[in-house]
Amino acid sequence: MTSHALRGPFQWSVVVPIVAVLVLAATWVHHEHWAVLSLIGAALVGAVLAAVHHAEVVAHKVGEPFGSLILAVAVTVIEVGLIVMLMTSGGEGTSTYARDTVFAAVMITLNGIVGISLLVGAVKHHLVSFNSSGTGTALTTVIALASLTMVLPSFTTSGQGLEFSSAQLTFAAVASLVLYGGFVFTQTVRHRDFFVPVTSDEYGLFTGLVDEDGDDHADPPSGRETALSLVLLVVALVSVVGLAKLLSPTIEDAVSAVGAPYAVVGVVIALLVLAPESIAAVRNASRDRVQVSLNLGFGSAMASIGLTVPTIAVASIWLDGPLELGLETTQLVLLAITVVVSTLTVAQGRAKSQQGLIHLVLFGAFLFLSVVP
Repeated sequence: MTSHALRGPFQWSVVVPIVAVLVLAATWVHHEHWAVLSLIGAALVGAVLAAVHHAEVVAHKVGEPFGSLILAVAVTVIEVGLIVMLMTSGGEGTSTYARDTVFAAVMITLNGIVGISLLVGAVKHHLVSFNSSGTGTALTTVIALASLTMVLPSFTTSGQGLEFSSAQLTFAAVASLVLYGGFVFTQTVRHRDFFVPVTSDEYGLFTGLVDEDGDDHADPPSGRETALSLVLLVVALVSVVGLAKLLSPTIEDAVSAVGAPYAVVGVVIALLVLAPESIAAVRNASRDRVQVSLNLGFGSAMASIGLTVPTIAVASIWLDGPLELGLETTQLVLLAITVVVSTLTVAQGRAKSQQGLIHLVLFGAFLFLSVVP
């Protein structure tokens, strides 16, 4: 991770979260005018960027794989907040907001982030290497989470349609927490070395672990800077959730205006919150640290499911209406293809640009079919 030191009270990373909170407070009651909505949108984008920036500062302090974990959890907190805010606002697509957003996050991470990272890294360095043992564990956890929470509801008979029954939803929520918690323990305690950047020879074959202390990146931030980033991270996250609540009717209206399906709302949410993390993944890939990029991609997919589903399960207690988590036929096919392609990519422990291109084409297919189902 690259350090982003906070050198003064007027740095953008300090000012933006504070401004975002002020915008939230000033527009909470009246926010119908287009100029106000534009201001809210700008503040929302700024708050998202600031949140991931401060997560990255903390991440640089604690090192890998803790850094990627912090970024993934920070982004997921944003995503969960947006989902809950949109679901509480009501509307025609409320019952599928959670499913559409989580599925979009999985497609964006497994195909978008992974694809662009592999392509950028391979184009610049000819071949890129990563630890297939650690990355394979991450991928299988994502597959298990996606299957338990979004595939099974399409085939169970206790619930109605694509819904889980109350007992099934409870089991899925608990299972998600167990799988995600188990992976975090594996990644950060039991087998940490499997998730740190690796070195390779001219053929892309694994040769060892990167010496983090000997790299040419900026020094880690001080304790004071890290503490300040933690505070500003919380401020930015609160701003994102609140501003998204104000902007959600506009997002829905825009989707309806172009005649797109309501599932596109979930895609927009996921693209919004994952865009800064995608940038972080590309930066690491360009520095031949694809392992970090994959940690970010698979970690975000895992956190998106493992934390969102339990939260939505609890929220469903007071939320009115059905909660459809089961995937539609087209989504099931896209997920199945993604699983096969991802498995073949990860199994090799190294990748050429073609692998990245394949993932990006699948990502493009997901975006196209979301708009034109």
